[in-house]
Amino acid sequence: MAFIFYERRINMSIDYKNKGLTLLKRGQSGIIHAVFSRFGLILLMLAAQVLILFGIFEWFRGVIPHIFGGTVLLTFVIVVYLLNNRINPTAKITWLIVILLLPVFGVLLFVYTQSDLGHRVLKEWANKVISDTKTCIRQDEDVAKRLAGENGGAAALAHYIGRSGCHPVYDRSEVTYFSLGEDKFDAMLQELAAAKHFIFMEYFIVSEGIMWGRVLEILAQKAAEGVEVRVMYDGTCEFALLPHDYPKRLRKLGIKCKIFAPVSPFVSTHYNYRDHRKILVIDGHTAFNGGVNLADEYINQKMKFGHWKDTAVMVKGEAVRSFTLMFLQMWGMDGGKAEFETFLKYSTQPVQGAKGYVIPYGDRPLDEDQVGERVYMDILNRALKYVHIMTPYLILDGEMETALKFAAERGVEVAVLLPGIPDKRIPYALAKTHYASLLESGVKIFEYTPGFVHAKVFVSDDREAVVGTINLDYRSLYHHFECATYMYGTDCIPAIEADFQSTLRQCRQVTKETARHERWTMKLLGSLMKVAAPLL
Repeated sequence: MAFIFYERRINMSIDYKNKGLTLLKRGQSGIIHAVFSRFGLILLMLAAQVLILFGIFEWFRGVIPHIFGGTVLLTFVIVVYLLNNRINPTAKITWLIVILLLPVFGVLLFVYTQSDLGHRVLKEWANKVISDTKTCIRQDEDVAKRLAGENGGAAALAHYIGRSGCHPVYDRSEVTYFSLGEDKFDAMLQELAAAKHFIFMEYFIVSEGIMWGRVLEILAQKAAEGVEVRVMYDGTCEFALLPHDYPKRLRKLGIKCKIFAPVSPFVSTHYNYRDHRKILVIDGHTAFNGGVNLADEYINQKMKFGHWKDTAVMVKGEAVRSFTLMFLQMWGMDGGKAEFETFLKYSTQPVQGAKGYVIPYGDRPLDEDQVGERVYMDILNRALKYVHIMTPYLILDGEMETALKFAAERGVEVAVLLPGIPDKRIPYALAKTHYASLLESGVKIFEYTPGFVHAKVFVSDDREAVVGTINLDYRSLYHHFECATYMYGTDCIPAIEADFQSTLRQCRQVTKETARHERWTMKLLGSLMKVAAPLL
């Protein structure tokens, strides 16, 4: 079988009583850790810098009456610049409001954010790594021609994705779909235990508990056996989840570890550019991708917001080469040795008889391409029957909202499945600001009553789908490093649609009437925060 689909949890082999390996003492993670570690100091230093900036602004306010003409001129110059800039139109409106309401502070804030302060070095390294690896994986022209013969629209999309980076389209790759984080975890443990050469892990969140403990136990064992084990997680984990010296603790186990963009005590635009990817590569022949991080809530062993609905895919075959490359690209963005040739030479073990085409792809905030958003929009624009979507957040720019509405107005069934229990109040309120407009155009909206939906899924017309890390919000579409798996005609696509329909039965449908009677406090919060949404 090319897919795994569970309507209910059955035949799970995980022993949740076995918590695996832990490196932290009880109480070393969480808020207490954040307060009493160096990050408490970092937060204080950041707060001090913000107060200083506001102090400077207050000083300027005292002299503004004397330099009013200069202020008007400066504001005019910045507004003209904004109108002629390639910034997203929705973000332009936000910046115009900020600058016109706060002429001096708004201009200073805009100049500061556009200066790339804090991530220029990262951008230079990223561009170098991408440039050096453009030809690491060659596109098989026969595969591209066969896809063009089956569907010209999908082939054109594949061409665009390939143009944005080293992301070829593959055949002979099998995709297994997991409708729950628990199911992915079970398969993940089995594949990790079978590793012989290398294990690469790149995750946004790593938190000690049952999930990470069981994984870490295997990683330590494999490192002791001589397997190359590399782990990378985002720097935001250091705030409340892991101590600053955690990489050192992992290295004592033989595990190489890097923190992507560690949080520093200096105000920087760098904080926007987080590594939101979830990638696991084993021996070059098996890869995992999707929304599931390495923390207990993702396998419903910690109930934070009701039942946690998440999804993932396991890829076997030639397409795994792209995930290997994507991991190594991120590993090498600090100027370190990534060893592309060493690890790309491992056999990918093509899956003979596997149907369809697979494109693993990444999106990065340091170029002009919004690959994640454009892939979603292309699927919406080409759909003939339906586009079914699962996403935890719905914070749309004008282009994405128009694409959703236009597809529905063409007669395509566009259904968006969102959380019934939110993890954050502001994104939840912002999502609701889009309800009336989308419903008016015929978009169907559903909320998952048992809990929180963290899945990032697009499935369309029984023929193509995307499963990955890319949310429908500004942070994923514009500010984060992301990745996903595009599939056309693969065996698992019926399972993805079946999972959507199964989840739909546990949802309440949002109507014009229910949207109209939403609490006024939620409406007010959403309306107020919508002005600043592109900057959040």
